[in-house]
Amino acid sequence: MIVFQKKTYTFAIATTAKKRDEGLEPSADNNYTKEEVNQPIKSKKMMKATEVVESLKQRFPNEPEYIQAVSQVLGTIEEEYNKHPEFEKANLIERLCIPDRLVQFRVTWIDDRGNVQTNMGYRVQHNNAIGPYKGGLRYHASVNLSILKFLAFEQTFKNSLTTLPMGGAKGGSDFSPRGKSNAEVMRFCQAFMTELYRHIGPDEDVPAGDIGVGGREVGYMFGMYKKLTHRFEGILTGKGQEFGGSRIRPEATGYGNVYFLQNMLKTAGKDLAGKTVLVSGSGNVAQYTVEKLIQLGAKAVTLSDSDGYIYDPDGIDAEKLAYVMELKNVERGRIREYAEKYGVKYVEGAKPWFEKADIATPCATQNEINEEAAKALVANGVIAVSEGANMPTVPEAIKVFQDAKILYCPGKASNAGGVAVSGLEMSQNSERLRWSREEVDQKLHDIMDDIHANCVKYGTQPDGYINYVKGANVAGFLKVAKAMMAQGIV
Repeated sequence: MIVFQKKTYTFAIATTAKKRDEGLEPSADNNYTKEEVNQPIKSKKMMKATEVVESLKQRFPNEPEYIQAVSQVLGTIEEEYNKHPEFEKANLIERLCIPDRLVQFRVTWIDDRGNVQTNMGYRVQHNNAIGPYKGGLRYHASVNLSILKFLAFEQTFKNSLTTLPMGGAKGGSDFSPRGKSNAEVMRFCQAFMTELYRHIGPDEDVPAGDIGVGGREVGYMFGMYKKLTHRFEGILTGKGQEFGGSRIRPEATGYGNVYFLQNMLKTAGKDLAGKTVLVSGSGNVAQYTVEKLIQLGAKAVTLSDSDGYIYDPDGIDAEKLAYVMELKNVERGRIREYAEKYGVKYVEGAKPWFEKADIATPCATQNEINEEAAKALVANGVIAVSEGANMPTVPEAIKVFQDAKILYCPGKASNAGGVAVSGLEMSQNSERLRWSREEVDQKLHDIMDDIHANCVKYGTQPDGYINYVKGANVAGFLKVAKAMMAQGIV
């Protein structure tokens, strides 16, 4: 009888441990089924991406963009993650998915009519394992925590891919500069910085521009930071060249996007020259994507904004691009004015993905290519998709591209040129030096080549197809993960 009790006790301990290892609670009387008795006890716990995502959904139920970004990354790194049991022991995946810090604040400012206005301001400091927090500020009516958390999460891996010492962050406000006077934009930027300055610094967090935040807005914020702190330091990137900005910084995201596209085409033995390209957006990224396409002999035939898109079958040449830059950067006009000036097709309330071309490069905003658009692009013979924007392609559309075996690269790799040159601007500010345009452009080109090489290293499949999504995610993840492990549980 004593022996029997000892065996029962030992059995109960073992099966209880097994259940707890699987995340289950044993019953109070330890009544286990025959099937449970016969199952072997796991030697180590494995990360399951679907379970992690489901847990995050329950914790953050109203943040679809954030959950989408996390889901896309975790599904591709699960295999590599589980090769390192020390990662799961340290609960690395949860620590990597949840931001280090969320800062929210009210921004109060006065419009030109003397009315007091309020907006929300945010800064999501996601991870600083490999360097100071780094990421843009977005001013747009759609801004909320879910969007900024997704952007900060993506930024962490993107910055890791550049090989530069930068962590990941993102911030902004639901304020929109559209339709505002320069004076109103200045007053808002100054009010925004009166709180943000407490949470940033050249070795802590270095913001930059994003949608709605260009050189004008960066200048106003930098001026207010300097006034509040009495310090002139490299606290923002994308500054004017007269006060610490880097050459090539405005062009960097668009140029880098095209450099990456060139590398993708080379893997298939193809050349960019002579190709027809669909470009969405008409802001900074789209403008300089088109400029570099022109320089390399390709023909961009579309641009868009939130109202619709233009289709110019003759191509957007240097003269037409100069008009777009004046229209968008100075006059703050709408892209339909291009169609009116040059007599080309304008489609209101639509995106350009149903036009025929060789290549597509979405440069506007998240989730702009859906499954239907992806199928149309494939049917129309598109051979490559290189993302200039952040997460512009929904998961179902990515599957369409990958199933068709066309060249497809996510924005965390192909649009990393912007933050790469921001990192170079930080270096120049620290050195109190200013590099030549040629030097910065060459460094940008080298960085994009290195990012592409890492994507190929980790993304090449047994059949030779390069899964750039997996390659970018695994390469970016490993550097951050190893840094976090080396620094302990913090």
